[in-house]
Amino acid sequence: MALNVGTVGRLRQGAQYLSFALLMYGGRLGLHLGPALPCFGCPFVPGCGGYCYLMGLQGYIGFGMNAAALAGMGLWRALGWMLAFTLLVALLGKTWCGWICPFGLLQDWLAALRKRLGVRERLISTPAMERLAWVKYGFLVYMAVIPPLATMGFLPEDFHLPFCNICPGKSILPLFAGETKYLALNLDNAVTFGFSLALLCMTGVTLVGMFFKDRFFCIFCPLLALIHLLKPLTALKLVKTPSACVGCGNCRRACPMNIEAVEKDRENVQTGECLDCARCVESCPSSAALGLRFGNIPLIVSSRAGRAEREPFS
Repeated sequence: MALNVGTVGRLRQGAQYLSFALLMYGGRLGLHLGPALPCFGCPFVPGCGGYCYLMGLQGYIGFGMNAAALAGMGLWRALGWMLAFTLLVALLGKTWCGWICPFGLLQDWLAALRKRLGVRERLISTPAMERLAWVKYGFLVYMAVIPPLATMGFLPEDFHLPFCNICPGKSILPLFAGETKYLALNLDNAVTFGFSLALLCMTGVTLVGMFFKDRFFCIFCPLLALIHLLKPLTALKLVKTPSACVGCGNCRRACPMNIEAVEKDRENVQTGECLDCARCVESCPSSAALGLRFGNIPLIVSSRAGRAEREPFS
């Protein structure tokens, strides 16, 4: 039996708070979930309980150009974490983004603060979103190209983790554990200075963007891009029954990513930017028009009790 849409929001928020506590502080209680999580847990957080796969992925790509280094790291271990990441994505899809990611919860907190202050969200047009969506895939290419060049000696060794060096999660998430050193410029050499300056700029732009736009960083998140590339492996799908849709637009208004396809597209409503948060399903007033399914099993199905939760879009 599918969940009642009235309980979905509370369940999602509970899952977000629980995962935030476990991933941010679980290591202090002996919880170690490893480096294969499909969400923005951060290894730079002291006492974290697990962290995202991007750090390991950069290392594996770089060491892959050096057989000795890869052997020392453990080829089977690298393949094991890759398999673990793939299985976790296959099991939960993008609910890692909409229900579990600590950085996603932080974005939701800033959105709630903006609403409490009465500041209107700055929406991004659909054509602009489609162009910006390619940035996250650019980050994946960046992570694939730079580490091997560092391993082969064409770039300094500080380039081994090129995305981590500029990821705003590295500077923001450790603040919740009392760690502030990543907000300072690193003067060890020209490369570390450049990376730390870029990190500060990324942090500033991200914080401002997250305040004025729901889930702003998710637009550019390379982990979301990587999860979407594995979409054919997951049985978790957002589905739409066109004949039940009344065209009210509630789904798009409720969507934190302002996805137009969920309202207008008759087939591909689970786009690359979809977070599987199910806010669209919650807001839909038409019974069975939208649903989140695991294979043929309905998990959440829209009902007449749905309502919009978001400001109107232009």
